[in-house]
Amino acid sequence: MIPIHENIDGRVAVITGGGGVLCSRMAVELVRHGVKVAILNRTAAKGQKVVDEITSKGGVAIAIETDVLDRESLVRAKKAILEQFGRVDILINGAGGNHSDAITGPEKYEEDATSKSFFDLDESGFSDVFSLNFTGTFLPSQVFGKDLLKAESPTIINISSMSAYAPLTKIPAYSAAKASINNFTMWMAVHFAEAGLRVNSIAPGFFVTEQNKDLLLDENGNYTARSKKIMAATPMKKFGKPEELLGALLFLVDESYSSFVTGTTMAVDGGFMAYSGV
Repeated sequence: MIPIHENIDGRVAVITGGGGVLCSRMAVELVRHGVKVAILNRTAAKGQKVVDEITSKGGVAIAIETDVLDRESLVRAKKAILEQFGRVDILINGAGGNHSDAITGPEKYEEDATSKSFFDLDESGFSDVFSLNFTGTFLPSQVFGKDLLKAESPTIINISSMSAYAPLTKIPAYSAAKASINNFTMWMAVHFAEAGLRVNSIAPGFFVTEQNKDLLLDENGNYTARSKKIMAATPMKKFGKPEELLGALLFLVDESYSSFVTGTTMAVDGGFMAYSGV
């Protein structure tokens, strides 16, 4: 069994998008190390499902229906968390996602394309994706920031993506938004460094989630053409498993391991970013 991270025992973590595939595993793992967790999710049932899993094992967690694009919703969530736990030590900005209105059909421009081209992308869809990923990181950081600064060793973990480094075909809005996360992580890290608040991000490689499974797997569970391209560019030749993100998470939240680490984005990608294709 992995040793308990004693430094984070008793701390309080707020996780936006905590009902999702990846962030729910982060929540469960933090609780295993003694952290109390608040799951903030737009869909109450998803957040409560994670809380039920945690509490059934003796952990402490609450779920709060929250819209990360609504400041008042976040303020209400913060009030409930402080009433319940009295503090905030860790913020994980996991809320994000993509939308079909911001996805092209072909990977490259085709003059006679029958599916959605770049010129057919909906402006509101593009803006919505950018807002959810970037503004949905900015607002929680702002709302919870002053309380984080009261903590002994506060930290923010943002969730980036491989598309932040080189944009993936078909998803221009999501790629641009995740690139902004890396930049914003560095900005906040510098801004709050002398105040003691460390800000880092994790960039997952390719993991199968509810959001992307239709792009990566066909109805029989076999790799799609897009998945085969991903495998060809991933030296480890596999998709990641949610638990493979947890070591990076624990390293970044526990200052006994990472007290001199801020402003960095840690790739957990099976070698995808390192591979030139040759």
